[in-house]
Amino acid sequence: MQRRYITVDVFTDRAFGGNQLAVVLDAGGLTTQQMQAIATEFNYSETTFVLPPRDKANDAEVRIFTPVRELPFAGHPNVGTAFVLAGIAKEPKPRLLFEEKAGLVPVDIVREQGRVISAELTAPQQLARLAQLSAADVAACISLAADDIKIDHHAPQVVGVGTPFVVAEVGSREAVRRAKPDAAAFGRMLPRDGAFSVYFYTRDVPAAEAPCERQARMFFPGASGLIEDPATGSATVAAAALFADLDPRPDGELKLTIGQGFDMGRPSMLLTRVHKQDGKIVSAHVGGQCVQMMEGTFRLAGEG
Repeated sequence: MQRRYITVDVFTDRAFGGNQLAVVLDAGGLTTQQMQAIATEFNYSETTFVLPPRDKANDAEVRIFTPVRELPFAGHPNVGTAFVLAGIAKEPKPRLLFEEKAGLVPVDIVREQGRVISAELTAPQQLARLAQLSAADVAACISLAADDIKIDHHAPQVVGVGTPFVVAEVGSREAVRRAKPDAAAFGRMLPRDGAFSVYFYTRDVPAAEAPCERQARMFFPGASGLIEDPATGSATVAAAALFADLDPRPDGELKLTIGQGFDMGRPSMLLTRVHKQDGKIVSAHVGGQCVQMMEGTFRLAGEG
């Protein structure tokens, strides 16, 4: 059978920016091994597979694969998949509900003059703050000096709202720019509490990169070794939840615009919102614009 796919650039308003995503439609009947092989073939940071929902009250079951493993939850795959499905839907909905291994993920759809332009997800889990790491260990992973890592706001820590990441603050934009992944250090430190990747950011953002209030990068193990992700929604929303948790204000909404991918030629803009009430995080969100790029079909050998 012919299976349709659509690719999109996520967290960007222009082609060839943001993070690439392949969305495989009509994925029913594919085995886990076949999905993994297809994701490896696309070789994007993630590929999603859209299946009928187990509960008819929801819109789809969505499975997410990197070129090397399945993920329980991820950011840009949810935003991009919702953008694709909302764009081809016969009846427009303001919100889609996706069943994923991390839980139920709501994604709100934003339209302008009837056209889908962006989407915003709600994280499926509460903020988990797990192992803390030393500045020296994290610095080694990204080829920086220990004093490049700032610890006055928080120590480097594994955090997650569905998928865990090491999150660390770097003192300057220049240090973020010169960071490089170090495979030996990665091998010594990770995985830790389920985290395979290092997400690091700085508050030192030049005016030329406004409206970003943070600039971030993320290194992770890929099929061809350690590689960089141009936009990591699940890490960004986890980091935003951490920022809100550290904020002394007990109530309100913390909004941030976070840039990523600028240093690899795929600038991305991720918009985060975190709600707090009585000192506790009620919900965490990340969203952004998308651009459809390609569509086509494929047929696996042996299928009718």
